[in-house]
Amino acid sequence: MALPKNPRAGEGFGEGLALPENPHPQHYELLYVGSVGGMEEGIVATESSLPFRALPAAALRGRGPLELLRGGATMGAGLLAARRLIQELRPQAILGTGGYVCVPLFLAAKLARVPTLIYLPDLVPGLAGRLLARIATQVAVNVAEALPVLGLRPGDPRALVVGYPLRQEFFGQDRAVCRRAFGLEAEPPVLLVYGGSRGARSINQAIARLLPDLLVRSQIIHVCGREGDEAFLRSAAEALPAHLQTRYKLYPYLDGVHTPPMVGAFGAADLAICRSGASTLAELPAAGLPAVLVPYPYVHQDENADYLVRYGVAEKVADCAMIGNGLPQEGALFRAVARLLDDEPARQRMAEQSRALSRPDAAQRLAEAMFGLAARSGG
Repeated sequence: MALPKNPRAGEGFGEGLALPENPHPQHYELLYVGSVGGMEEGIVATESSLPFRALPAAALRGRGPLELLRGGATMGAGLLAARRLIQELRPQAILGTGGYVCVPLFLAAKLARVPTLIYLPDLVPGLAGRLLARIATQVAVNVAEALPVLGLRPGDPRALVVGYPLRQEFFGQDRAVCRRAFGLEAEPPVLLVYGGSRGARSINQAIARLLPDLLVRSQIIHVCGREGDEAFLRSAAEALPAHLQTRYKLYPYLDGVHTPPMVGAFGAADLAICRSGASTLAELPAAGLPAVLVPYPYVHQDENADYLVRYGVAEKVADCAMIGNGLPQEGALFRAVARLLDDEPARQRMAEQSRALSRPDAAQRLAEAMFGLAARSGG
C-alpha cells in the first residue's frame, strides 16, 4: 500500500483495513499494490475505490528445483517492476501486510530509501513476513506475543503493537436486529460456522454429518465458501425434518448486498466454529463471541488458536479429531460444541473474556503510524 507524493484528497483503505479520517493536516493519495493474477485485484475493485497496480511475485520455498528457479526469476522481475513503480510514483511511505508481493516492493523501497511499515497479524508470520520484518523501517503486530518470533521486544523503537483493524460495525451490535436479518428466532442459541471466502472443506463435511444433532440444540448460520460444498450441505439439510430445516441458514458467502453482511452473522451468534487465521484474533473479541477453533493444519494457525485458548476465549479441536473414528457425535467437535451450547454461563464468561481482548482503535493506530512515516519522509 503506497502513499505517493503530490498529495490530494485521501480515498481510504478497503473493507479489510479501514482507514480513519486523516489525523494530520495533509491528505494523501492511496494506491493498492498486489500480485499479478492474484485474487486481491477483484476484491479491491468491488470493495473500494482504490487504484490498483500489480507486481510479479512467487513463493520461494517448498518447491522443486525447476519451480524454485521460476520463482526466483519471477521475484527478479517483480523487483525490477517495483523499482519502476517507485520511480514513477515517488511514494512517501509503504504499508505492507505480508505475502510474497511485498518482498520485491520492500526491497525496492529500501534501495530507494522509502520508509516502510510491515503489518503482521499472525502470532507466527510466514517466511515472507519474517523476511520483511528484517528490512522494514517499522514492524506492527496484532498482539505483543508475536514480537519475540520476529526478534523484537516491547519497547523496541521499530516495534508497534496495534491490534487488528476492523470496521466499527463489528463493535456493539444489536443481537435481535442481526437475528431478524437472517430470519432467526430469539431462541435457541445461534451457532456460526465459517471458514473464509473459500470455506473449509473438512469443517463443512463434519457439519454435514452433525447437522441433526446440532440443530436440536441450536440455529445455525453456515457460511460454507464458494468451492462447491453448498450442494452436499443442502442435500444433508433437505433430509432433515421440516422444523429443523428452518433452523439452518446456508450461504456460500455473505456479501451484504444479496445476503446479510458477514459482520451481522457475528452479531447474531452465540458461538462460532471456525479456523484460526489472523482475523479470528480480532473478529471474535470485537463481537464478544466464544468459539471452537479448528486450526488449518498446514500453516501457523495453531499458535493463533492457542493464544485465544490461553485467554479463555475459545476451545481448540484438531482438524483430524473433529469426527474421530466412531460415531460423529462421539468426536471432539460435537462434544465441545454441545457442551458450550448447553452451558450458557460458560459462554457468557468466554464472551466477557473475549471482549476484553478487543482493540477498537487498531485501525487508528496503524493509520497514525503510517502517516508518521510519511511525514518524516517529507510528506
